[in-house]
Amino acid sequence: VQLQASGGGLVQPGGSLSLTCAASGRIFSSDVFGWYRQAPGSQRELVATMSDRRTTYGDPAKGRFTISRDNAKKLVYLQMTSLKPEDTAVYYCYYAGTYNYWGQGTLVTVSS
Repeated sequence: VQLQASGGGLVQPGGSLSLTCAASGRIFSSDVFGWYRQAPGSQRELVATMSDRRTTYGDPAKGRFTISRDNAKKLVYLQMTSLKPEDTAVYYCYYAGTYNYWGQGTLVTVSS
């Protein structure tokens, strides 16, 4: 499985941004598909992941971000609202099947 994330960019505090990750190869709805992020000087942390049995949000994402996926198109989305400067990070697409896979990351910068 290869993952390609897109949609990052510069957004003002309070703004919204959507990320998309496209998977190539065979994926299954029962597998976990989602997002992590890593800010400079910090460890990688969970943003949100989704399978057909469970959706999980990390604490920074709760109430502000929404994850969704389209298994037929092999896409996972992350809709981010009410963005804060502390949301600035590289956002990585993640897929966990037989093995774990990571995308190359897309930079989100929240700044005025």
